[in-house]
Amino acid sequence: MAINRRLVTDQDFQEALDKQLRMRVFKDDHIVDTGGVILRFDERTVVIQSGVSEIAYHVRTECEFFELKKR
Repeated sequence: MAINRRLVTDQDFQEALDKQLRMRVFKDDHIVDTGGVILRFDERTVVIQSGVSEIAYHVRTECEFFELKKR
């Protein structure tokens, strides 16, 4: 079972980027992305890569970001 930790601050996002942690992204209470890693982020956008050619751009204020950790 996975443990979810919500990413809120720039420090949270930087840690996830540095450690290449797997992410789960929600928008309007629906999962829109899962299993990808953060490529880059700024105050408006988070870029997540889920596969070789699967890159998604998520608006930071419209989505909730969670790091996935295995127990």
